[in-house]
Amino acid sequence: MCLAAAPASAQDTLDFGAMSDDQKTAFGQAVRDYLMDNPQVIMDAVAVLEQQEAAAQDQNDKTLVETHRDALIDDGYSWVGGNPDGDFTIVEFMDYRCGYCRKAQPEVTELVENDGNIRLIVKEFPILGDASTISSRFAIATKIVAGDEAYGQVHDALIALEGNPTEAALKRVADTLGLDGDAIMAEMGSEEITRRINETRALAQAMQINGTPSFVFGDEMVRGYAPLAAMEQIVAMGRAE
Repeated sequence: MCLAAAPASAQDTLDFGAMSDDQKTAFGQAVRDYLMDNPQVIMDAVAVLEQQEAAAQDQNDKTLVETHRDALIDDGYSWVGGNPDGDFTIVEFMDYRCGYCRKAQPEVTELVENDGNIRLIVKEFPILGDASTISSRFAIATKIVAGDEAYGQVHDALIALEGNPTEAALKRVADTLGLDGDAIMAEMGSEEITRRINETRALAQAMQINGTPSFVFGDEMVRGYAPLAAMEQIVAMGRAE
């Protein structure tokens, strides 16, 4: 009974509504003095809050992935690389003019090639202006005109392209790869390409993706660049679940 009475007494003491102005001032000063003497308490509280927010974001991302899984892995037009029958799927939302996409490209390639059992799906998500959109339209036009293998080659070339994707620069890319540049250029303005880009943008918006690169590793979303070692660990953990 004594233990039951103690919280009630404490509650009465901490009833701010019943406190006088002087009591409130004294209590506030006591709290301030305690925190000044024990600043780690604030850091501990911030750490707990960050952990809670990260957990909530992770759960929200898993829900978004599950809700939009069909559009992520089977939209009918996104390029599929790596092992199409692989046991683990990675989806990448990318922009050819994005510096971090360029940084990630060789590491994603190395991950897929070393593993041998990863299915890689590329989502054309141009968000950095006209040059980004032109590059994506050229890549998608290549896929429509010349097929998946040609798209993969153009994708790599555009990631590495220095300078703006002018008509002359894009024709040089096509010529270097032995592709029909005129046919690809003619396809770039098609409504089908516009539809694909718009659908990918709508999917990204629905998944609260507003930057590149953004990845979905199995059921886990990774917003931003991740180095090769981190990606390898994410894949291993995803397979273990």
